[in-house]
Amino acid sequence: MANDASTVFDLVILGGGSGGYAAALRGAQLGLDVALIEKNKLGGTCLHNGCIPTKALLHAGEIADQAREAAQFGVKATFEGIDIAGVHKYKDDVIAGLYKGLQGLVASRKVTYIEGEGRLSSPTSVDVNGQRIQGRHVLLATGSTPKSLPGLEIDGNRIISSDHALVLDRVPKSAIVLGGGVIGVEFASAWKSFGTDVTIVEGLKHLVPVEDENSSKLLERAFRKRGINFSLGAFFEKAEYTADGVKVTLANGKEFEAEILLVAIGRGPVSQGLGYEEQGVAMDRGYVLVDEYMQTNVPTISAVGDLVPTLQLAHVGFAEGILVAERLAGLKTVPIDYDGVPRVTYCHPEVASVGITEAKAKEIYGADKVVALKYNLAGNGKSKILKTAGEIKLVQVKDGAVVGVHMVGDRMGEQVGEAQLVYNWEALPAEVAQLIHAHPTQNEALGEAHLALAGKPLHSHD
Repeated sequence: MANDASTVFDLVILGGGSGGYAAALRGAQLGLDVALIEKNKLGGTCLHNGCIPTKALLHAGEIADQAREAAQFGVKATFEGIDIAGVHKYKDDVIAGLYKGLQGLVASRKVTYIEGEGRLSSPTSVDVNGQRIQGRHVLLATGSTPKSLPGLEIDGNRIISSDHALVLDRVPKSAIVLGGGVIGVEFASAWKSFGTDVTIVEGLKHLVPVEDENSSKLLERAFRKRGINFSLGAFFEKAEYTADGVKVTLANGKEFEAEILLVAIGRGPVSQGLGYEEQGVAMDRGYVLVDEYMQTNVPTISAVGDLVPTLQLAHVGFAEGILVAERLAGLKTVPIDYDGVPRVTYCHPEVASVGITEAKAKEIYGADKVVALKYNLAGNGKSKILKTAGEIKLVQVKDGAVVGVHMVGDRMGEQVGEAQLVYNWEALPAEVAQLIHAHPTQNEALGEAHLALAGKPLHSHD
């Protein structure tokens, strides 16, 4: 291995996804000399295999639904079907534009970008393309990959991962989605809009099981109305090929058959064979362990993003990468409050939340110290115009701050920005109620919910 000792970077980053490139951009902005190493494409999972392409598919599905339902708005339209090649072109054009912009950003910040498969070779170096890249600090940001189950082989044809689903050259007639979390319900939602007969299999008792139970129940009700089937509370046992598809058997004996099976049980860290353990980095089930400042047990090594056991969200990766860059540049940094991170599932209807669930609040503060209020979107003018149903649920510590905001309904992801301010600024309901929200907007529903919680409801019953 040739040792390129001519340059010692302030920061060498292994992985150019959300966490890695955010650290590179912020570090360079703060005057650090940064090297960024990526084996595939700059932007990582989020840009190329995750957030961006899935939301493009979901928007295409939304357009399809609007075409089908145009008559109820007094608009004459005909839905003639899905041009999957056209959908992929739209999706790929979105990705290409963002990718080009990101490449320009990295170049403009004078980040040294190295394309190649890197491996941690010491606490202060990464080997890539036959060279040893030296740094005063190394940031591990190698991301994640779709997971499967023992004995369940993803073949890319009948049994597929989310990576395969994003480039599928057809709209499947029927699909089983194994996993009712974010990835599973988003693909189920998009496929249903495209015309696929979908069944979700979730071993736990609710869809989106990490959300407040009320949100899960609202989503389940909406999915039933849309004709999306789901099986809850029984775990997967086996999958086998049929003459023209796949048959899935659950532990309770139930069987389901479909053209394809999407395995959407989550993503696991990419860490094997990259030299982490050899250099003494503490690990757990493939994840790199870090403290609240994203530092590993090795002082010269930090880690961020899906590689560490925090929320697997692109915006969390951004925040963690920025935190590391600012810490290394000598700025005062504050640990991330992961409860205060906005979370959105972009199915139809959307599920958005920030803060803690009612159950968690009762566990922390005691059942008698927690107040919950539900505001039905039926009382919101803009939601009626959009013909969406759902609720905003507020969780408050009695006589104190709002500690949870949980929303279900179309476009609720666009309302979570104010919700995170409410949570993170420890706002009292009366303080939010004083703010004037524009009418008619869906954002107004957040204001109305706080008016009700403050004891002065307007467009809702007390």
